[in-house]
Amino acid sequence: MAHWLFKSEPDVFGYDHLVAAKREGWDGVRNYQARNFMRLMQVGEQAIFYHSMAKPAGAAGICEIVKAAEPDPTQFDPATKYFDPKSKPEDPLWAWVTVGPVEKFRHFVSLDELRAMPALAESRLVARGNRLSVLPLTEPEFDTIVAAGRHP
Repeated sequence: MAHWLFKSEPDVFGYDHLVAAKREGWDGVRNYQARNFMRLMQVGEQAIFYHSMAKPAGAAGICEIVKAAEPDPTQFDPATKYFDPKSKPEDPLWAWVTVGPVEKFRHFVSLDELRAMPALAESRLVARGNRLSVLPLTEPEFDTIVAAGRHP
């Protein structure tokens, strides 16, 4: 099974929002590489839920893919900020997966802590200039973040 990381701004949709919702479509991804990663995701795979654009940014918990990729409905809705007039229902450009909460970390793992972990030295997560909101993690990277989040 693959492992993933999803970035979201906590004031827009944080881990606690996911817990309250119980499951949610990961909408608004408008980057082809991130979209392609979501198209690869399988039900049951787990991801780190990462709070971005926060002070501090970092890993908040674990979520799970509960429904595989399908067209993101916001691409067709002119009332949303994610509307894409180039995307057509018969040939959608954008996808989402549905995620559900698994575990909120006892310890929020800040980006500074993540950068200091040798096991993450080559991870896309800590690479300078990485702006992807959805990205793959290796099993050791995922396990390292989970261990840090479970043990303060």
